[in-house]
Order: sequence, then structure tokens, then C-alpha cells
Amino acid sequence: MPLPHVLLSAAVSLDGYLDDTGPERLLLSSPADFDRVDEVRASVDAILVGAGTIRADNPRLLVNSAERRAARVADGRAEYPLKVTVSGSGELDPAARFWHTGGEKVLLTTDDGARRARALGIGAEVVSLGPDLDWHAALEYLHDRREVRRLMVEGGGTVHTQLLLQGLADELQLVLAPLLVGDPAAPRLFGPGGYQGGRLRLVETRRIEDVVLMRYLPTAPGTGDRVVAADRHWLALACELAELCPPSDTAFSVGAVVVAADGSELARGYSREGGDPVVHAEEAALAKVAPDDTRLARATVYSSLEPCARRASRPAPCARLILDAGVRRVVTAWREPDTFVAGADGSGLLTAGGAAVLVLAEYAERAKAPNRHLEG
Repeated sequence: MPLPHVLLSAAVSLDGYLDDTGPERLLLSSPADFDRVDEVRASVDAILVGAGTIRADNPRLLVNSAERRAARVADGRAEYPLKVTVSGSGELDPAARFWHTGGEKVLLTTDDGARRARALGIGAEVVSLGPDLDWHAALEYLHDRREVRRLMVEGGGTVHTQLLLQGLADELQLVLAPLLVGDPAAPRLFGPGGYQGGRLRLVETRRIEDVVLMRYLPTAPGTGDRVVAADRHWLALACELAELCPPSDTAFSVGAVVVAADGSELARGYSREGGDPVVHAEEAALAKVAPDDTRLARATVYSSLEPCARRASRPAPCARLILDAGVRRVVTAWREPDTFVAGADGSGLLTAGGAAVLVLAEYAERAKAPNRHLEG
């Protein structure tokens, strides 16, 4: 199911702490960075914090700039983003500022938590996700029922940790402050756990007064039929590569990327690349990887269109090339229509060969865009 783009936002000390243990909140950010956070808040559909953050910090989570609020309204959006919190117990203070400022609020909780929150008179829509908290269910609810496409998560550390551990964080915006806390009892940004391997991709660094903003994207693919945020990033890149294809009235425009298990890009390609009028995207990408590269066995191929099962222009279709390369995981956006080959079923060939095939249909329109002239 489609999920919102999940942006984790945090400011930390040089030694990785979110706060100290003093009675007052430790201000790690700078005035200019507070304004940047306000700008990000104004750009998203919803802001989420955990129940612990509400108890510890009593935040309002508002867009403070009147100009930014006015721009949201002019764009047909609510003045404030939806405010969301998650609590298993439902034990929250109904007098907290979170409930009494800004626009709409949602509490995502359990069956028991929902009964408790309603009894307390919490001023929000109370949504039960079942007997236990489930982050996938929470994000699906926000996407499908509240039309949240971009979600900003502002803490705390437990929430950030859970979303990263489950591969649900699409982006990390981390501000590093020139302070040292050094108190082992103070809250840290991330807790221990089985995180995905590989290096995150640094996509931006920016000095803001005396702090530094760093933006990271995850790179490590999921395994088997488990979809993680990095899968969406790589498939989006494959769709972008499809737009580079020389135009054709007799073949699809497709992009493909081959990615190792640690998130390293092994190769990329696109249809008709390099002046070859019949080369397919997956074929072009795999040709750039040494056949004896041991990373292929745990790699993922991302293709904007389902790899072909039959073709006239080459001896082997792309689905067979993928299997012969040893790849056993394929993520695609769009099943091949009958435009050129009736009953095309590359996914069937791949599955029969032991590969996991995942179709992220939310990217189908992007994959179809460079092929609109073939419709009808």
C-alpha cells in the first residue's frame, strides 16, 4: 500500500543527545534553524510526535509564520498541518497544549488506549489501530484516510528509532549543535536495534548560524517481499531514467537500476541507451556489471516497467537475463501492457525462477509518463 513520505527531523548534540536531564528543555537549535523548521512544517501535510514528547516537552507544534499559514490557505490547504501523536496506553494529559493549539489532531492508539483516551476527554480524533500499535497501519491510515502525502516526525528518539528499524523513514534531517551533553541518563536520538546495513546517502549539508543541517536518504533495499523506504527511492530513480530514453513508436521507454544489498548502486541503464535501438533498460544496466560480481546474488533490480518475458530483438528476454545474473529480487512500477506483446508476464517468469517480484503501483503514473504516446 502507498505510504506517506516520512521525514525524520531532529537536533542533536555533538555526542548524539536530544536533551539533557535538567528541568528546562535544552535548546540545541539556533533562531535561523527554528525558522527553517517552521518552513518545513508549513510544507508538510502532517506533523507527528510520540506521546513521550508531549509528556516531556508539552509542545504546540505550530506553523508560526503568518505568511506561511496564509500561503497554505491560498493553496487550498488547512492553515495548520494535521497534528498526530501515537500512544499505546492512551494516557495523555487532556490539558496539554498539543490538543488546544493549531488545527486538527489525531491520536493513533490501541483498542485499550482508545477507551482510556476517550474517557479522559482527549481533544482529538481517537483512532484505534487494533490490540497493538502497528506503524505500517498507522502510516496507511494517514495516507488513505487523511490524505497525508508528506509526514514530518519530530520525535522523540523512540519513535525515530522504531521508524528507522522498520525501514519506514524516507529521509532524515539532522541538525548538529555545537554542544556536548555527556549524561548517560539523557535521551539519545537513536536507540539500539537491528538497523539496515549500508551507508545512508548525504544529499545536503548547510551551515545555519552555528549549527549544521545534514539531510540523508536510506539506500539499502528491502529483502524478499519486504518493502522499505529505499526501495521507493531507487524505483523513483528508475522512473527518472526512463525519461532519458530516445523516443520510439515501437518500444517502451524504461529505466533500470541494479543495487547491492548494502545500498551501493552497481549500474543503471535505460532503453535504447548508447545509440542501440533495441537494447532494453535491464539489459543495458546488467551489461555494466561483471558477471562474476558476487553482490548480484543479493542485489535488487529496479525497473520502471515489468521486465520482458519475450522479445524478438535479442535471444534472451530481460527476465531471463536477470535470473541468469543471479538476481532474485525485482521491484517494478508497472506491469507490461499488451501493446507489443500479448499476455506479457515477466513477473511470472521471474517468480518461477525463484525471484521475489514487487510492484509499487503508486509509481505507475511516473513510469507511464514517457510512454503516453503509445496509448490507444
